[in-house]
Parts: sequence; structure tokens; C-alpha cells
Amino acid sequence: MPIRAILFDKDGTLVDFHLTWSAAAYAAMQRLSGGDPEKMARLIEINDYDLESHRILPHSVLVAESSADYGVAWAEVLGEVADTAFFEQMDRIFIEEGLKHVTPIGDPPWLLSTLKARGYLLGICTNDSEAGARAHCEKLGLIPWLDAVLGYDSGHGRKPEPGPVLGFARAFGVAPQEIALVGDSTHDLHAVRAAGGTAIAVLSGFARREELAPHADHVIESVMDLPALLLSLAGAP
Repeated sequence: MPIRAILFDKDGTLVDFHLTWSAAAYAAMQRLSGGDPEKMARLIEINDYDLESHRILPHSVLVAESSADYGVAWAEVLGEVADTAFFEQMDRIFIEEGLKHVTPIGDPPWLLSTLKARGYLLGICTNDSEAGARAHCEKLGLIPWLDAVLGYDSGHGRKPEPGPVLGFARAFGVAPQEIALVGDSTHDLHAVRAAGGTAIAVLSGFARREELAPHADHVIESVMDLPALLLSLAGAP
């Protein structure tokens, strides 16, 4: 089936992960630890944050998981209850700090407007919160071209499960096989393949080509290479 809809992962795909989240995560840890050096040190440890480079390390839970996943450990460190209220507090702080540093990869407004002009349905599929994803998309000027923004808390589950892809398919009347998901992690690729769609990997995140290629239908350097790939696929016999 031809591709009719394209879902984009956000962090590492449309948004530069390091420039956006390394500073934001450190600030969030500072705020939530309340200046307690022991709690701050423990948060740095469990989140695999490198103080020397001020970067989140590739294997950190912050790379591909949601606050509903890593928030349990944060709550334990901070002496909080790991409930919805705490996760919402985390999400709110991450939104505030992320917006201060959000940095796009390439020119996402040009990319989305180009694809929308070609008739594609477009959406965001992220393990960030829906509110956080919307805030970033608004900051980057992407909302006018998006048909949906799906976060871990949008009611369809979270990657690597296929729920978000299948939810988008139902909402817009397309077959899962007509959906491509573009992302920088195996979570993205597993989600869309489990749904029956096309997995397109980008090399702008942490994962290397050899990690992504076995799980992808196509591998491109950057999301900015997507229009050319789609043209080549449309022209293929």
C-alpha cells in the first residue's frame, strides 16, 4: 500500500535531543530536588547524566521512556508518592524547562508544509506528554500542519507498543499499512512495525545505523531527507 500518513517521533527526530533536553533535565532535577545535594546526586546517578559533559548519556531512561516509567524511581528518591499528581508535576516542569532550550533539527516547518502540500496526513507520536509535545510544536511553528499530536498520555499507550499508530489509523480512517513512522530509536521502529506500517529510521539521535537498520524498512541521515525518500518510493514500480 502507498504511504498516506506520516507520524514523527519528536526528540532526536524533529528536535535536537542534546541541545534541548540535557540542560532541561538538569534544571528539572535541580527544581525537584529542592536544593538537597544528596537527592540531586541520586537523580543524576539514576538518570545517567554526565556532569563533566553536561549531557544525558545514550543509555539513560530519559532518552526513550516516559515520565510514567522513570518517574517511579524519581518519586522514590524524592520521597514522593509515584502517582498521577507527581507525574503531572514532573511533566509540567519538563515542559517549562524544555521550552527554554528547544532546538529543531533542520527546518521542520518547511518539511511539514512540504509534505502537507503533497497530501499526507501528519502527526507527532512521542513518549513525551501530549502537553509537552504540543508546547514544543507550537514553539517551532508546526501546529498548522499537524493532524494529531500523540503523547504517552493520549490514551493509546506508548511506544514500543503499536497503540499510538493504531489509534491514529482509526481516528483518520487509514489502514495501519498506509502509515510510516519516522524515528531515531528502536522504540519507534518496533511500534510501527507491530502495527503493520513502514519504519523509517533517522540517524540524528543516539542510535547508530547498525542498531537501527535491522528494525527499519529505510534508514536516512536526517528527517530533512524524508521528502526525497518518499518521492523515490512513490516512483518505484
